[in-house]
Amino acid sequence: MAKSISIDRTKRLAEEPNKGHNRWHPDIPPALEVEPLEEVVLETRDSSDGQIRPGVTAADLLRMDSKVVHPLTGPVYVKGAHPGDLLEIEYLKITPERHGWTRFVPGLGFLCDLFAAPYLVHWNLENDWATSPSLPGVRIPSSAFMGTAGLAPSHDQLREWTRREGELSDRGGLVFLPDASSAVPADEPIASHGLRTIPPRENGGNGDIKQITQGSRLFIPVNVDGALYSVGDAHFAQGDSECCGTAIETGGTVVVRFRIHPGEALRHGIRWPRFAHPGFFTAPEWAAPRDFIATMGMPIREDGANDGGNITLAARNAVIHMIDLLEERGWTREQAYIICSVAVDLKISNVVDVPNVVVSAVLPEAIFEA
Repeated sequence: MAKSISIDRTKRLAEEPNKGHNRWHPDIPPALEVEPLEEVVLETRDSSDGQIRPGVTAADLLRMDSKVVHPLTGPVYVKGAHPGDLLEIEYLKITPERHGWTRFVPGLGFLCDLFAAPYLVHWNLENDWATSPSLPGVRIPSSAFMGTAGLAPSHDQLREWTRREGELSDRGGLVFLPDASSAVPADEPIASHGLRTIPPRENGGNGDIKQITQGSRLFIPVNVDGALYSVGDAHFAQGDSECCGTAIETGGTVVVRFRIHPGEALRHGIRWPRFAHPGFFTAPEWAAPRDFIATMGMPIREDGANDGGNITLAARNAVIHMIDLLEERGWTREQAYIICSVAVDLKISNVVDVPNVVVSAVLPEAIFEA
């Protein structure tokens, strides 16, 4: 029988602190110990820690605790894993829950300056499709993956990453610095020093990479004995960019298997995660849609000035142009932004044709029911 961590989905993470955490810290005790090659079943909460349930409204979003994201299940101690090893995590099965949601709120998201009011879409997740009364005629196919998965950092990494993010904050960058409020575990010094889970880092974390679906393999350098793997933030589906700030968020159950590659990270100087998939990460007609429409973005500011080579500006313009296109078809700007976040893939078309590098936003037409 597979080892597992089960959770009570009627409870918040703070009510089951022995099952998970919402900060990265090397001293968080493991919730489970496993041998390499054992199958392990992990139940996870949605990224809001259960705050967004059926019946919740957009107005409710402004009253929610934003410091509880992302509730992770774990850590899992993998016997025999040591610093310098490379841990391979194989995703054997990913099963989403039946309810999902997508939202944007003021101050967050790729186009947060253009959307000042909160907006929320609830999804019904049935028969491998997501549908919503808020987006009549739209069907999003299942391509479930875990948005956040990583290993514990070492104490040295904790100090270094805290320093560099603090410096970025001092330069005016948007950074979520360590904060003991709503931290799980609440024990010190973990609560005050633990890193927030919002950004991904060298230990993995919140990469929101939609290609890491069932059947994929994630490779992360081991930083501490036992590796201490944790996972959460299940997504039913997502567009490449998750531009509004969320995908189709849901709880999930994931079955994983671990392999240790001894000394591999140290031997080859591997500092960053890698991932692979032996087959199609999703159905081929969705991975490379045969019927699509796309908009192009280039690094041209609204005042007409050329900001040569600015990939971020090119991506922003591609999304804005796709929102414009969807508005032409009768969707509101808010609906269009949601559709972009859950179904539109941003692709870097070129980075060499300076000054006008190109990012394309690709929308599969099959999400719209005939």
